[in-house]
Amino acid sequence: MFPMSLSLSTRDQAKARAREIRADLAKAGTPISHSEALEWVAKELGYRDWNTASARLSNMPEVVLQVGDQVAGRYLKQAFDGRVLAVREMAGGTAFEVTLEFDEPVDVVEFDSFSNFRQRITTTVSSGGVSFSKTSDGVPHLTVERTSIGLV
Repeated sequence: MFPMSLSLSTRDQAKARAREIRADLAKAGTPISHSEALEWVAKELGYRDWNTASARLSNMPEVVLQVGDQVAGRYLKQAFDGRVLAVREMAGGTAFEVTLEFDEPVDVVEFDSFSNFRQRITTTVSSGGVSFSKTSDGVPHLTVERTSIGLV
C-alpha cells in the first residue's frame, strides 16, 4: 500500500517513516497509533517486530557515501555519473574525503580554446555531499549524491 523508502538504515529514519505512514493513513480515514506505525515499518524492513528492528537499526548518522556506491552530481559545474572508489571519515563524521571515478571524463575548463579532462578525483565533502571548496563565483566544486548502493 505504501512504498518503503529507498534506504532506512537508522532508527531516526524508521521513526520518520512511521510518522509518514500515520499521516497517510489518517488522511485516508484510518488513524493508527505511533506504535502500530512502528510495527508497520518493522514489517516493511523485514523484521518480526519493532523491538527487533530497533535493535538492528543503527543510531549512528548515515554515512554520506560508501565504497562501490553509484553516484551522480556536478564537478566544477559539469554533470557526472560515477562510482565511489574510497571514503575516509574526517572531523568526527562531519566531513569525508572521497575518491570518485566518473563514467565519462569531465572537462573542467570553461574556456572554448582548450580542455582539461578529469576522470578520477579526490576531494573533501560535508556529510551532505557538498564540497567545502568553491569556485570564484561561489559554486561548490563538487556536489554528489548516491544513486544506488554498490556492493563491494
